[in-house]
Amino acid sequence: MTLTHFLDGLRCACCGALNMLWLDPVRGLVECHECGQIALTLPDTGKEDS
Repeated sequence: MTLTHFLDGLRCACCGALNMLWLDPVRGLVECHECGQIALTLPDTGKEDS
């Protein structure tokens, strides 16, 4: 079981469902509970590419 956080006020880019996105910070994934689409998140490290 993983701890997930509800992302309030956001829409899924695939199906357009409002308030159906959940963030799993341990795995770095955002999942839409309406259509099942999953997106990988990348943390901001604060480093700039040169």
